[in-house]
Amino acid sequence: MVERSESTAGRPSASHTPPAQPGDGVWGRSPHGVVDERAAIAPQGWRAAPPGWTVEHVAETGSTNADLLATADSRPDRSVLVADHQTAGRGRLDRRWDAPAGANLLVSLLFHTVPDDPGELTRRVGVAAVDACRESAGVVATLKWPNDVLVGDRKLAGILAERSATGSVVVGLGLNVRWAPDGAARLGPSVAPLDVLHALLAAYDRLPVDITARYRQELATLGRRVRIELAAGSLDGTATDVDPDGRLVVLDACAITHRVDVGDVVHVR
Repeated sequence: MVERSESTAGRPSASHTPPAQPGDGVWGRSPHGVVDERAAIAPQGWRAAPPGWTVEHVAETGSTNADLLATADSRPDRSVLVADHQTAGRGRLDRRWDAPAGANLLVSLLFHTVPDDPGELTRRVGVAAVDACRESAGVVATLKWPNDVLVGDRKLAGILAERSATGSVVVGLGLNVRWAPDGAARLGPSVAPLDVLHALLAAYDRLPVDITARYRQELATLGRRVRIELAAGSLDGTATDVDPDGRLVVLDACAITHRVDVGDVVHVR
């Protein structure tokens, strides 16, 4: 079953009921695309999407990232696909991401408007996720470079961005809401995943034009001793800063500064 809600700024003001348009908050049932069924039932607890977002809900899919990449050209900018359960969810380095159905937030966001630095979209989603955790659950979360959300030193969420053949970017987020694997964090058993999604989309829209200062503020990696696993080996040092393009600045034991754009980070105690 597919359920879809659309919301963009501005709505028709005519007194008669017009055909459904983006902004009408339509829910439909179809393999993909809107069906004009105003009586269709939205997921329990869901509110209208914030203006400018098109949200589609499915009970189960293989991967929300893969689905958006496959249908990107037929969807509007800022389309969102959220699933109760994923059978092939994955993170960086093809790590599996699995959770009980309906327990966590499993969502992907599609962007046709891509900045010169596509990685900015990942950083924006990360900061918005941190804000959403605070607003929807009162949980103080932070970011771990390059793409994890933490509570303390425990992982709360992972982010994976992928680019379509035509240049659009899909940013996927798997966030532990009601369930977490051993050693990981969650928001809490009374928090609704769709409430977190609504807060995330609203928080994204409140972010400043220049995200650098906010990203730096939320990045728990800064000031920490780190070990970074790279394709050619590992780098040990202290994370001192992050560049506007998202590269992590690391000072090693020989006082040599490295700028890292890709790597797997371990916070060293």
